[in-house]
Amino acid sequence: MDLISTTHDLAEACTRFSAMPFVTVDTEFMRETTYYPKLCLIQMAGPDGSGVLVDPLSPDLDLAPFFALMAHEGVVKVFHSARQDLEIIWLLGGLLPQPFFDTQVAAMVCGYGDSVSYEQLVNDVAKAKIDKSSRFTDWSRRPLSDAQLSYALSDVTHLVKVYEVLAGQLLSTDRGEWLDEEMSVLTSPETYKADPALAWRRLSGRMRKPREIAVLMEVAAWREREAQSRNVPRGRILKDEAVIDVATSAPRNVEALGRLRSIPAGFERSRTGADILAAVERGFLRDTAEIPVAAERSRGRGGNGALVELLKVLLKAVCEAERVAPKIVATIEDLEALAEDDNADVPVLTGWRHALFGEKALALKAGRLALSAERGRVVVRELT
Repeated sequence: MDLISTTHDLAEACTRFSAMPFVTVDTEFMRETTYYPKLCLIQMAGPDGSGVLVDPLSPDLDLAPFFALMAHEGVVKVFHSARQDLEIIWLLGGLLPQPFFDTQVAAMVCGYGDSVSYEQLVNDVAKAKIDKSSRFTDWSRRPLSDAQLSYALSDVTHLVKVYEVLAGQLLSTDRGEWLDEEMSVLTSPETYKADPALAWRRLSGRMRKPREIAVLMEVAAWREREAQSRNVPRGRILKDEAVIDVATSAPRNVEALGRLRSIPAGFERSRTGADILAAVERGFLRDTAEIPVAAERSRGRGGNGALVELLKVLLKAVCEAERVAPKIVATIEDLEALAEDDNADVPVLTGWRHALFGEKALALKAGRLALSAERGRVVVRELT
């Protein structure tokens, strides 16, 4: 099994795929030692079963034909759990595939559960099994073994059948438009722009004090910029635990920074230590009245816990009846907002989600809907 390693051969393959109605795509990458993913392999297959493997590490290969295929509006690009694949295409090619189809999202709409794995989907839909022995391989090493190449190719050849079955199910159930919102998020450049100013969100956890949040915002933004500029993982700059410790302790001098258990000995007197202290000071200069988290974290503190739990039960019951994954209908945050406000600005109160679940949720809150148990299942009943 050969790897495409020249631009000429890649162009020939992409020209062939451009005449097909769809192409399945996958990538293999490494990012254990870098901030940005290192693309190591590209796999593609067409509806006729033809598949190719592309070596982006080859010095004789330019990925321009691949990016042109990704932009070809006459060919549907099919991925499974595409977020990281699309991030790579955006970073290297400055574009996002159009038109685009994610089989993991489609599977949720078709009732295969939340975030169904590719292996399970292949087993259920394509009635095939995948050899997972090469899953955790080092894709940057050359040469790749036949087992590695076979595993990589199977990722896209089986995806052909998965796509055809799911596309058929969506057509028969008239749920194609349900995917539009999720697909629009995945194909938005904003999804893949790692803005340092927003890095604090993934670490904020249960922080309540505006001053802690202010310091966290500055320290997390500094770390993100450093990781990006040096192309190393965030943890190589400062571990998550240390960022949180700094935010909650807010050390304002070398001695205070050195007393934190998560900070390595001597670290506080390095250039990085000085950068951390400078970030803390910037946090103290922030106007706490403008810290956005205070309002965001206030949700769920108004005694609506029981109502949120009731909405969770309703969501599960509705999704079981309609054979759709709850995750794609509403999040816990959506339910918390809805419990507090009938006019909350959440997706579940618009479009197909409103018709499927939002209307019932509002009716439950208003006492026009009841939940009961029959034969081990939750039943939704309208009250007269």
